[in-house]
Amino acid sequence: MTEHPEAPAEAEQPDPGAPTGPTGGTAGGRPGPDTSVTGRAPRDLLRSVSGRAALVGAAVSALLIIAIVLGSRLLHDFDSALLPYAVATVFLAFGVAYRYTVWLSAPGARRLFRNGLRSLFSTENFRRAPTALPKMAATYLGFQKFLGARSHARWAAHQLIFWGCVLAALITFPLTWGWFTFTSGSGSGPGYEMRIWGLKILGFDSLNIVGWLMFHGLDLAAVLVIPGAGYFLWRRMKDRGAITGQRFAYDMVPLLALIIISVTGLLLTFSSVFLHGGGYEFLAVLHMVSVVFTLVYIPFGKFFHIVQRPAAVGMQLFKYTGRQDDEVFTCRRCEEPIDTGPYVENLRGTMRDLELGFDEWAEYCPRCKRVLRGNAYLTQVKKGFK
Repeated sequence: MTEHPEAPAEAEQPDPGAPTGPTGGTAGGRPGPDTSVTGRAPRDLLRSVSGRAALVGAAVSALLIIAIVLGSRLLHDFDSALLPYAVATVFLAFGVAYRYTVWLSAPGARRLFRNGLRSLFSTENFRRAPTALPKMAATYLGFQKFLGARSHARWAAHQLIFWGCVLAALITFPLTWGWFTFTSGSGSGPGYEMRIWGLKILGFDSLNIVGWLMFHGLDLAAVLVIPGAGYFLWRRMKDRGAITGQRFAYDMVPLLALIIISVTGLLLTFSSVFLHGGGYEFLAVLHMVSVVFTLVYIPFGKFFHIVQRPAAVGMQLFKYTGRQDDEVFTCRRCEEPIDTGPYVENLRGTMRDLELGFDEWAEYCPRCKRVLRGNAYLTQVKKGFK
């Protein structure tokens, strides 16, 4: 959307000697400029990045609240004991929408995101490579094969955390919102019914393996998360490379939060099964506080990459389709391949948007950039300088 240029400051000031009417305009009947705070606030809010992000976050939060009310059949299936979790998810929705909007306000991220969306919804790409998108979603999102090139141990630990968190989210969020309910089929027997939005989906016996998995899905998620988070926590304390650049709030807190959530969740099951509910209330409060803190922390910490990662699938598809067309761009100096032609042009466009003034450097490979920069430096130094 193109904004109208603002008028010069001199034009906005009324003549000090002109008489004014009761509404703040001049005596001739023309209304004066709206210099009130209420008149400027909406315009300033829309112009600023943080203002737009706040409006988007508020809209997404409102939509989630509406979805909770409607999905729980006007709160008929909503469990009031889970209210703190539901409130935390509303804050999570606001934070994710806010941070995502701010992220996309940067020219580089905006260009990559748009090109990724075009590649995702391109019918031409689907006709040429119908299996490309599912393959990239599985390898890049699901199994994260790019991590295996760094370390097999890190890949395995990341997989444990990823699938454990996915399983926990698929169970926790619908239950918190009142979308899923488990009710006894007979009122006294072991038969239960799982309902989604009030509709019966599945009936199961709580004493068989299906029932056990239904009621202990979060325990399985915790068993997956603990070793994965424990490995990364150990690495953060032992690996010199990790210790050098780590920050406690950014790198350690997320791992500690995952471990606390998982351990307290398992202790809740242990208390109900082996201790006849001993200490259950304290553990429930501790578990709730840790979950709420983590949900609110996600948009503003290291966990935000969970939300960013799906957008990268479109970018990978954008680069993949460029390679399929043999649009590989070579270095202007050494003629070694750099990347796909569309990707290099996207980088040049970003540099132009930022008005950096050296977008032609995108046409050189990293090695040639260093060589050219070194040669340029030597031309400014006296011969024989050491």
